[in-house]
Amino acid sequence: MTPGSNLPLTAARVAVDVTAPVRLDVSGLLLAADGKVRSDADFVFYNQPAGPGVTHSAAPAGGDTITVDTAAVPDGIEKIVVTASLDAAGATFAGTEPTATVRNADDGSVLASFTPPRLGSETALVVVEIYRRAGAWKVRAVGQGYANGLAGIATDFGVTVDEPAAPSAATPQAPPAPPAPRAPAAPPAPADQWAPPAGAPAPVAPPPAAAAPGTGTGTGKVNLDKGRVSLQKNQTVSLVKGGRPLLGSVRMGLGWEPAFRGKNIDLDASVIAYGPDRKKIDNCFFGKLMILGGAVQHSGDNLTGEGAGDDEAITVHLGGLPPEVTGLVFVVNSFSGQKFSDVAKAYCRLVDAQTGEELVRFDLTHAEPRTGVMMAKLIRQFSGEWEMTAMGEFVDARTVRGMVKPGGQAL
Repeated sequence: MTPGSNLPLTAARVAVDVTAPVRLDVSGLLLAADGKVRSDADFVFYNQPAGPGVTHSAAPAGGDTITVDTAAVPDGIEKIVVTASLDAAGATFAGTEPTATVRNADDGSVLASFTPPRLGSETALVVVEIYRRAGAWKVRAVGQGYANGLAGIATDFGVTVDEPAAPSAATPQAPPAPPAPRAPAAPPAPADQWAPPAGAPAPVAPPPAAAAPGTGTGTGKVNLDKGRVSLQKNQTVSLVKGGRPLLGSVRMGLGWEPAFRGKNIDLDASVIAYGPDRKKIDNCFFGKLMILGGAVQHSGDNLTGEGAGDDEAITVHLGGLPPEVTGLVFVVNSFSGQKFSDVAKAYCRLVDAQTGEELVRFDLTHAEPRTGVMMAKLIRQFSGEWEMTAMGEFVDARTVRGMVKPGGQAL
């Protein structure tokens, strides 16, 4: 299997063996429709080896096994994610390739296997997930990494982890027991209002299975280390600060004004999500304010373009995007048919959604008498970070539907 691919399960009981050249701690988390565990009983690992329909054991060929009896999984559980974290303190998966082998638990026959590619600073991974779809069970290869170990995974799925206190240097200590999960103090957010838990570390996004990322043709590529970046057309900025990829929530604000004090302009901002084949996965606009499980959210329609600040905004939780999403194209359209030559001061800006800090800005410096413009694109790189490229490419399209083909061609 490759990252993002899925297969139907042909057995009711499946065993997922996770093996590697080094010692791993393998876990299984039972997630409800909101993407969270219901309680600590839904966290299955070597210190709590049994949960509802899910068990943990040693793998026959070394490593650990998570066995899922789909018939015994409670109705409220939508998926079981199988995770792996490194046992050695401070170790990363760089140079270590864990492999998940999915077997029929009754006869041992192999149904699928997956080895996440191009790992680096990750210390924990969501390797695969077993999930329901239209009444049937399937397996998906994920390979999503975290730079903060099991605690990062547990927190992201609604479990808080008590870290053991550091032992005194003067008193020899036995190896500490694994951290014990406990249920979150507050109930998880509803599925239609998905957001990362407060204070949760951002996951390391998985690299795409195959893509040809664009990096622009401008005068060079920079990162965010020196503060806000102003882009010109076709210039690219890497969303990296202090050597770490930006993978939290960002907001793309888009604004415009009528030119020459003209009449109100009704423009619509949208974003189109693409896979590695440059085909549309979904799009978010005023008529569909949330996509991809809430990882992308639209602020709603602005009918005039009047007032200071962003006219419309689209919030993206980069670390929460599915692994099959490798590109986002942000577009603006004139549904009423007014041309962009009647628009002034059009811009887009990328903002840290947590702090409000403006990270990147692109001001459209020219206009064409057309009804659509591709403002910017975000491309996931093989190394895991995202890059933003200013576009400013005009097309004849009054709705987001007409932007799908040119947006895919521009990736």
